[in-house]
Amino acid sequence: MTAPVPPSSVPAATASTPAKSPPSSAKSPAADLVQATAALVSFPSVSRQESAIAALVAGELSEHPWLEVTRVGDNVVARTVLGREKRLLVAGHLDTVPPAGNDTARIEDDAVWGVGACDMKGGVAVILDLAATCEEPTVDVTWCLYAREELTRAENGLGELWASRPDLLRADAAVLCEPTDARVEAGCQGTLRAEIHLGGVRAHTARPFAGRNAIHRLGPLLERLSSWKGRTVELDGCAYVEQLQAVFVSGGVAGNVVPDEAVLTVNHRFAPDRDVATAAEEATRALTEGLLEEELEDRVVLVDGADGAPPELGHPLLAALVERSGYPPRAKLGWTDVATMWAHGIPATNFGPGDPLLAHHPSEHVRRASLERVREVLGALVTSTW
Repeated sequence: MTAPVPPSSVPAATASTPAKSPPSSAKSPAADLVQATAALVSFPSVSRQESAIAALVAGELSEHPWLEVTRVGDNVVARTVLGREKRLLVAGHLDTVPPAGNDTARIEDDAVWGVGACDMKGGVAVILDLAATCEEPTVDVTWCLYAREELTRAENGLGELWASRPDLLRADAAVLCEPTDARVEAGCQGTLRAEIHLGGVRAHTARPFAGRNAIHRLGPLLERLSSWKGRTVELDGCAYVEQLQAVFVSGGVAGNVVPDEAVLTVNHRFAPDRDVATAAEEATRALTEGLLEEELEDRVVLVDGADGAPPELGHPLLAALVERSGYPPRAKLGWTDVATMWAHGIPATNFGPGDPLLAHHPSEHVRRASLERVREVLGALVTSTW
């Protein structure tokens, strides 16, 4: 990892550095991906604070004359323009969740430990290395590093690029380097958040029989949640297991007042055979049937949601990725920007280093073997004869 590039030295937002002819010299040697990942982990980039790391990667990518580099806000896109018949987009996000005492990287047991090591600075390290070493890929490649993936879709940097510069993202197929431990994880689940508002009647806590406690009314809802059994939906051999979890509870007026409102927020991860509206209707019915009271103005409010994406591995580039990975594909349990690509008509899949179970975990880490395997497979994919 080179020294950080001051933001002032990076082209202004939406400025482009034209691609030049590749030099005749041999390609650069591959980076030590453990060291490169550790450098990125120690470079803070919590969501909405990606400007410095965007400057860093834009500066590094601009050193390679075979790439056309464009920075749009805190998103960086580097493209080969070789006139190949196919174009593959390889993308990863620059941001991380807030650290949990793991903001400084450490290398131990041939692994990098620290916030974002798995989700997904290991993937970013692989992307930067391949962009630096694959001077003449047999498919044109778009390397995309974007901001604010860990936030809502409204702030997502990939969405910002689709809105302002869709020409930079057009491709025949796409790979998202989300952590999959070097296995293809196809499609993704949809997601939604809903608030269940329950009413009550205020009273003094010394005389609660004069009122109705809205917080107590949450009990049956929470019991249903704890025993909820979601569907398992198999699509093209990939099993999507649905989940429904309480994520926030709010309510209360004062320490001596029976509360007249309580709000339970739930997050539903649903299979990609349903859309947000259908999934929300099914989940609401399962949780609240017989419990909502009109006179207390009980209601369910859909806060946000995003459709998932089905497994779409028929494109030759993605089928070849599955074959080269050495494992059958499995379902992506969670929402990723594969769904964003799918919504724009681009078949996409997830394939990156790191165990997805470690994403956002205090013990988050990524191992050398996983980093190097992803580099090997993606490098072979973009340099194969098509």
